[in-house]
Amino acid sequence: MKRINIGICGLGTVGGGTFNVLSENRREINARALCEVQVAHVGARSDNPACNTDAAKVSRDIFAVAQDPDVDILVELIGGTTIAKDLVEKALANGKHVVTANKALIAEHGNELFAKAAEAGVSINYEAAVAGGIPIISALRDGLSANQVEWLAGIINGTGNFILTEMRDKGRDFADVLAEAQELGYAEADPTFDVEGIDAAHKLVILASLAFGMPLQYNGVFCEGISKIEPMDVEYANELGYRIKHLGVARKVEGKGIELRVHPTLIPESRLIANVDGVMNSVLVKGNAVGPTLFYGAGAGALPTASAVVSDIVRVARQLAAGAGTDSMMPSLGFADNKLQDFNILPIEEAETAFYLRLPVADEPGALSKIAQILSEAGISIEALIQKEPAEGQSSVSVIMLTSRVLEKQMVAAAKDIEALDIVEGELTRIRVEALK
Repeated sequence: MKRINIGICGLGTVGGGTFNVLSENRREINARALCEVQVAHVGARSDNPACNTDAAKVSRDIFAVAQDPDVDILVELIGGTTIAKDLVEKALANGKHVVTANKALIAEHGNELFAKAAEAGVSINYEAAVAGGIPIISALRDGLSANQVEWLAGIINGTGNFILTEMRDKGRDFADVLAEAQELGYAEADPTFDVEGIDAAHKLVILASLAFGMPLQYNGVFCEGISKIEPMDVEYANELGYRIKHLGVARKVEGKGIELRVHPTLIPESRLIANVDGVMNSVLVKGNAVGPTLFYGAGAGALPTASAVVSDIVRVARQLAAGAGTDSMMPSLGFADNKLQDFNILPIEEAETAFYLRLPVADEPGALSKIAQILSEAGISIEALIQKEPAEGQSSVSVIMLTSRVLEKQMVAAAKDIEALDIVEGELTRIRVEALK
């Protein structure tokens, strides 16, 4: 059998997992790849005691792997957008195909790197960059290629999903669960990327580009985290028949453009995606031919992510073993480069959703009618309403509403007018609602 040599850069959690999956599942991998897939060179700052690298060349300089003439496919698993970008560029310049799990690198620099790959006649592959072990990249690129994708929505950050699940099931507050997530290794010491939605935004951009056939546009994503979600909102959402999830949503609005937004979202509890709990990920895709399709699985971890990395290695190795030319390589975003469309990315003010509203209102006659009048004048209907009894010693009550679908800018204006009422004793809480039909 023809041998395809792999160079792995980074031997940490995912790198070590990839190395061991290639070793342990060697027979199945070679049979699927139509060739012998061999790790020939490892670049890592230190050894991983879980990996037996005796049969491979090991370098402390990762750039030595990119320059090794025997390496056919370079696997970048060091993370970040600085050294990793330099490494990938060096590999491309040396005519090597690249496999990466680096969502930030793809989301922020993918357009530039894809152009360099095309110029060099090689490919960049990134199945592991989104949703860990879920094969959502290949599903959008290949399995759903008959469809015009109308929209997609995903729980694509396990840390945020774990926190919201614990808040719902155990009534805990955000800070308490975040501390546990850090202890368990689900969240970093600086959890900003996870809890403020940056990680999910990187992933959403990649999914949207594959779904709609457009260049990566990370700067166009609206991003809102979960750090302001309170236990009472999780409880009230449940009372109304909804679950709060941190979603990435990409939607094509005919004649206007594309919505790209990451934010907490109320979802009807009857939807399958509303019942994806803990650190698991899920992506729901609506195609005009197939209808809604749901993908579910582990969104992180050594072996699930390694599964996705190795799937890319197998696909590229199979093409190389078959002697396929560069023209047969899959376009980086699933569409011919000259067919990508520069869609207008809609600002959040132009997004249309329903809303969950919670506000503290003075317990006096006519209070609700004043709020209802403002909403009515803004063209917003009240679909459901809960009014709680005032707590002992309190003069205000919590009023919770679900509204009809409305443009964000209309809701923002109405919220400002409501907060200006003398009967409203604090800020209005707004969380977007999606039916996902």
